[in-house]
Amino acid sequence: MTTPAEPFALPMADQPRVRSDAARNRDALLCTAARMVAEEGAQAVTMDRLAAEAGVGKGTIFRRFGNRCGVMTAVLDESEAHFQTSVMSGPPPLGPGAPAYERLRAFGVARLAATLQRIDLIEAAGGGRSHAAYTFGVLHVRHLLVELGVEGDLPLLAAALLAPLEVPLLRAQIEVQHLPVARLEAAWCDLADRVVGARDQARG
Repeated sequence: MTTPAEPFALPMADQPRVRSDAARNRDALLCTAARMVAEEGAQAVTMDRLAAEAGVGKGTIFRRFGNRCGVMTAVLDESEAHFQTSVMSGPPPLGPGAPAYERLRAFGVARLAATLQRIDLIEAAGGGRSHAAYTFGVLHVRHLLVELGVEGDLPLLAAALLAPLEVPLLRAQIEVQHLPVARLEAAWCDLADRVVGARDQARG
């Protein structure tokens, strides 16, 4: 079996070259929108308020992002890029330097926390992560499974491990079933342990 290379950080969206003033406007809009989401939630971001607080015309937002969903998608992409950086070059165990078994568990717990923290933003951006963000997660988990010597259909196994970390299931578990986050973390780690044969990995 060929070992896939460590996944590289993927661009979250196509970003053509823009003039310096347009780039400044974009940065101002994204920083303002991200602050509003962090302080008050995604529902606080309206086109009128964003334009006023960023100090730009509302038409600028429409030209750069298309609509409110486009703004939310761009904010989510920035957040996803920071998460990818933590995975690729941050401190262990999420980043490099820890055994693959520890990195896998750390990735699941960190992804769960990130999803819950940004659940309203993810839904405002259309309900799910971008294809690039999802692909990064699959490639990273698959890479770790290969390191751990797991056999089988690794792309599907990686997708199965990521599925419990996405919005629809988490929303139902927390808001309908009222399950505590600690239980969800423990359940995901148990699932990962069963996939990789955790007892053997711990002894190794």
